[in-house]
Amino acid sequence: MKVWDVVAGLKRPQEISEAPFGADVRILVEALVKRGGAGCFIARDERQALSVAALARFFRPDLELLLFPGWDCLPYDRVSPSAQSAAQRCATLARLAHRHGDAPLMVVATASAMVQRAAPRSALAKASFAAAVNADVDQKSLQSYLEINGYSRTDIVREPGEYAIRGGIIDIFPPDNTEPVRLDFFGQTLDTLRSFDPETQRSTGNLKTISLAPVSEIFFDDDALTMFRRGYMENFGPPAGDPMFEAVKVRIRRQGLEHWLPLFHDKLETLFDYLGPDALIGTTTAAHAAARERLELVRDYHGARMHAGGGDVQHAKVLPPTALYLSEDEFEERLSSGASIRFHPYEMPEAKDQLFGGTSPARDFAVERANPDVNVFDAVVAYGRAQMEKKRKLVIAAWSAGSKDRLATMLSDHGLDDIMPVENWEQARNSPGPVISATPIESGFESDDLAILAEQDILGDKLARPRKKRKTANFIAEISSLSPGDLVVHVDHGIGRYEGLRTVEFGDAAHDCLELVYAGGDKVLVPVENIELVTRFGAGSENALDKLGGGGWQTRKARAKRDILEMAEDLIRIAAERELRKAEKTARPDGLFDEFCARFPYEETDDQLNAIDDAISDLGSGKPMDRLVCGDVGFGKTEVALRTAFIAAMQGMQVAIIAPTTLLARQHFKTFSSRFEGWPIEVRHLSRFVSTKDANKTREMITNGTCDVVVGTHALLSKQVNFKRLGLLVVDEEQRFGVKHKERLKELKADVHVLTLSATPIPRTLQLALTGIRDLSIIATPPIDRLSVRTYVMEFDNVSIREALLRERYRGGQAYYIAPRVSDLPFLERFLKEEVPEVSFLTAHGQMPSNQLEDIMTKFYEGQADVLLSTTIVESGIDIPRANTMIIHRADMFGLAQLYQLRGRVGRAKLRAYAYLTTKKDMLLTDAAEKRLKVLQSLDSLGAGFMLASHDLDMRGGGNLLGDSQSGHVREVGVELYQQMLEDAVKALRTGDSEPMDDWSPSIDLGAAVLIPEGYVENLTERLSLYRRLADLETEEERGSFAAELIDRFGPLPQETRQLLEITAIKQACKTAGVSKLAAGPRGATLAFREDAPLDPQKLVAFVNVNSSRIKLKPDRKLVITGIWPDPQQRLKAVKALMKELSGVLVEPTDG
Repeated sequence: MKVWDVVAGLKRPQEISEAPFGADVRILVEALVKRGGAGCFIARDERQALSVAALARFFRPDLELLLFPGWDCLPYDRVSPSAQSAAQRCATLARLAHRHGDAPLMVVATASAMVQRAAPRSALAKASFAAAVNADVDQKSLQSYLEINGYSRTDIVREPGEYAIRGGIIDIFPPDNTEPVRLDFFGQTLDTLRSFDPETQRSTGNLKTISLAPVSEIFFDDDALTMFRRGYMENFGPPAGDPMFEAVKVRIRRQGLEHWLPLFHDKLETLFDYLGPDALIGTTTAAHAAARERLELVRDYHGARMHAGGGDVQHAKVLPPTALYLSEDEFEERLSSGASIRFHPYEMPEAKDQLFGGTSPARDFAVERANPDVNVFDAVVAYGRAQMEKKRKLVIAAWSAGSKDRLATMLSDHGLDDIMPVENWEQARNSPGPVISATPIESGFESDDLAILAEQDILGDKLARPRKKRKTANFIAEISSLSPGDLVVHVDHGIGRYEGLRTVEFGDAAHDCLELVYAGGDKVLVPVENIELVTRFGAGSENALDKLGGGGWQTRKARAKRDILEMAEDLIRIAAERELRKAEKTARPDGLFDEFCARFPYEETDDQLNAIDDAISDLGSGKPMDRLVCGDVGFGKTEVALRTAFIAAMQGMQVAIIAPTTLLARQHFKTFSSRFEGWPIEVRHLSRFVSTKDANKTREMITNGTCDVVVGTHALLSKQVNFKRLGLLVVDEEQRFGVKHKERLKELKADVHVLTLSATPIPRTLQLALTGIRDLSIIATPPIDRLSVRTYVMEFDNVSIREALLRERYRGGQAYYIAPRVSDLPFLERFLKEEVPEVSFLTAHGQMPSNQLEDIMTKFYEGQADVLLSTTIVESGIDIPRANTMIIHRADMFGLAQLYQLRGRVGRAKLRAYAYLTTKKDMLLTDAAEKRLKVLQSLDSLGAGFMLASHDLDMRGGGNLLGDSQSGHVREVGVELYQQMLEDAVKALRTGDSEPMDDWSPSIDLGAAVLIPEGYVENLTERLSLYRRLADLETEEERGSFAAELIDRFGPLPQETRQLLEITAIKQACKTAGVSKLAAGPRGATLAFREDAPLDPQKLVAFVNVNSSRIKLKPDRKLVITGIWPDPQQRLKAVKALMKELSGVLVEPTDG
């Protein structure tokens, strides 16, 4: 009899020894399948919960599995748990509240989730919604349901818990779905149900039914609000203008409301109540310890809040811990009252009545990893063979599909060549030899029939990062948006102010136009089909507006065009010279490279893998690489550099990694040294933190070639450093180097491979990348558990800052306090001593001696102080995952790129991070400073570094690409037009044209209504974005795909929008034929050609002669066509046919 057969019949608590992690999960899963009903495994934390779920799916893929996380914020916090964790909790509670029958079901919960109370079953059972295709659904009732149950209304649905309404289409992202759902109504009937991709917004499949659960445990129905008002008065007395109370009164959810959950329900319950008295619950010693720690934290934070409120609950407005959490005694009591199993990894000699799991922890290959003379994979293969001789099935549990393939290859290379990939235990048992599965678990175990080895057992610590789908192309497409009041540039009229979208009646036809205002109040209306003539100006002020009809704009444009053409010639020369240069080709050392990659302690994201592949491809091209890897702070750019450096160094090249600060160089040195340990690669460090003796030795080793990889600061750019065979140069955060250092970098770059890493590329770098002169890889995918940094912009406030610093201290973390100038530090030191005496702090700035600065940084890194008070030296500094709060003093004095970089130093761990950007009290900010801070606050999404570079380009101007100036012709013609002119110039020169053609767009008036009606696409920004995309469509296929997307997202095309698509096709034909103006009415049409129209005169005359009854050619080269086209549809059809005929009279292109 197996141990799980005994466990299946348990009715009381039971201790099981010899059941390490993995074995405990298997025992519980198998017992649960045999027993039926609900079960639960209490994991130590979120990380272990993911491992438990992966292992449960491996052993029993058919078992229903639910995840139940705790709140990912602090107890009694002023902020809410993330929408994702709140939605996941609600989805699990709703499923349990509606459960019937004895089918086995397992919940994986964290210890902190188990000790937290939740909304009662009765409330969740009532709060559901279901509908099926062809059923009648009251849309108002559905909208009311969504509002009451915590869904957020947005314009575009991207995250769980969001919904959008567009006429008869409602998009909803249910909390337990992997994709959002689109409900398409015909009247009150639910006509179709489709899942769709949250990134592209395109449908991915048809559904028959939809069921919704709440996404918040706080419901805003009348009963709950009445209960809240009563509960508030009983606990805290009269509200007296409490903003939270006032917000709830008008049904607005403010941050931190969840911590008042008990006020919205008669009585809260726990997951124990949802599972029922017969549930089988598994727990471990570590989970018990984690529950105790969480409850201690609850008590500490409750005490801190009460202390901040002067000990008065009416001021502190906090509920007692027992209202929202179980006590330790309650937790233990709930476990001891039913069938709970407490697993122990080893035998417990003193325990009575224990069951034995008969398993032991898997072998850990740490000793082999630490010994450079032993190959860990040889050891794993020997271990595997020994296990199979004992009749045990060998299972290798890899972190991901990618690492599964890589591990299988490496093990096969070392002799385990019969290893087979499987997905679950059933397949594993039926395979003749060893197997490998993508099952991300922390560690393995051995039993009588099985030896399971985790990738972590073989290669050391890993942290799984489930890949988040985010396409780089979509990411770039999100950058550009236009708001009323923005300065824009019209190709013909110059700089104006965009006032918004206006629907104008031309005769009987409605037409959407962009309204632009110029100097003196003159206005221009630009039809939406000509929207490509309008671009954003970016930086500027009101006096930048051009005067309509004045000559200033044309003069400036001509000057810019001339200079841009010269610059383009220089750019192409540089690119061509680089193309002609040869660089050493590298072959990818497959087996060794895979072994090196296997030591990466995370799962790579798709973007990261693409960037790595790009760099490897560049190295093997035989031409010098010049690649910019742009990615948010902490998104894995260093790994791209490590792998590229490994390939280069193993081929005998020298590699130099240059960082802007000594601290960052030191961190890189540690990373490179650690990753290259055990490989025949000598890594050295050169910066002012290195002694003179060591520095001289390093320079000597660089010169004689015995140093393979050197990490350093601008000390590496000194003339005293002479590389023997430099092959790869890695430059981190290039924008931080000075002019002289940049010039030296240029010299070094001439014939070597160059990889530049940046979270915020300087605008010039970004322009180079986007004009195709330099290759660009974007890493826009965030790692797992990387929550975006909550950013607050506020005036300096003693209480808020004190609270922020104490909150971080009480959760065991550290904080940065950043000042713009050294002269600000004494004031802040006094503030910390007087207002926050509970925290210890260290002060650091760049004027300190290097050894003193390093001592301070080391102390902070080791956790010897709660707060680091410093200037921006921390900007490109060491990585401290414990530091998750940042306060920036006088944030208005920092540049946007600086602020962004600073903020990126927090939020490297799983906990929510906070950034407070403070400004001087009652001080009027400059427009530029205000805009900088607003931009930073809006960039809450992860992966915003690329978007930041675009904002930065807007605000500072792009400058001359080849010089160091940050403001150039971009001031003359605006950011986007400058970029466009440059691209056109580069393109023209590459195709052999002497200069690019001017941008132009034909004027078309067919008396047809052309617009996307407001009732069809309500959101103005979205409508404008669609117009801009429409202007870029060139082929019939592109227009067809665009129309299909509109129908999918917004419903059947209105007549005006169909006509807009037709006009777009006619416009394209006009541009091809050089038609500058086309007007058509009930009795015919006229066409005017541009001077440079590509017409063949003989063909044109012949064409007119053949059609002389209906077409006349005027002396000014205008065509007059007669026809009877009384309605717009006929005119559109006739004009399309006419343009098709005209294509036959064009000059045929010649080859070459």
